[in-house]
Amino acid sequence: MNDRSSRPHHSPNRTSAEVEALSVRAGVAPSTAHAILRRHGLQVLAACDRATGEPIRRYERTTPGELVHVDVKKLGRIPDGGGHKVLGRAQGRANQARAAGGGYLCLHTALDDHSRLAYTETLPDEKAATCAAFLRRAHAWFASHGITIERVLTDNAWAYRKTTWHTTCTDLHITPRFTRPWRPQTNGKVERFHRTLLDEWAYHQPYTSQTQRQTAFPNWLHWYNYHRPHTGIGGNTPASRATNLTERHI
Repeated sequence: MNDRSSRPHHSPNRTSAEVEALSVRAGVAPSTAHAILRRHGLQVLAACDRATGEPIRRYERTTPGELVHVDVKKLGRIPDGGGHKVLGRAQGRANQARAAGGGYLCLHTALDDHSRLAYTETLPDEKAATCAAFLRRAHAWFASHGITIERVLTDNAWAYRKTTWHTTCTDLHITPRFTRPWRPQTNGKVERFHRTLLDEWAYHQPYTSQTQRQTAFPNWLHWYNYHRPHTGIGGNTPASRATNLTERHI
């Protein structure tokens, strides 16, 4: 019962042995290879979609509110007493049951394309009514910060295709937009935000309860919006790109 490699028996698109040998003998540094590709107008790996090899088309709306990305990220609950990071994997696995306070929560986020300003709520599910109610509150929150949402971009999840979502968008004078099927990269800004959120808040330290982790969230989100430099916008903070926010939040 030995483990077998999951490597395929045949890889017809694999680089030939001759080309590999030439590359190894040349001993070209990665930075040099990068510079050569750029000089010849070829796309480097970081600028391509890993699945298709197609160049990634990066874009940014010119003003806040033109486009807001909306997405949901599921997050495991932390039962009272802690999960596997506090108690170890065996006991943590036993605590995953809903009866013990386990299960999942849903992080709903609306993120402005231009400024990267983010509004997030932790909700119990991602049903159509829940998503629509979240959009109404996000719309009000952005409006209180001087931003009027014109369009929202979501994936093709069932909740966003329901009449409930479309009716809410109509009521708020928002135009709904959808990503291409099987192309989550189109909504990549909010997905990248969720990854940052997990690294810097959700999994940043071993919490002993869901309440403890949730209590830490408002401070983290405030720091992200008003104090954390964002590499995607030249090291500025999201608040610095929105209307009248820098002076209102210190």
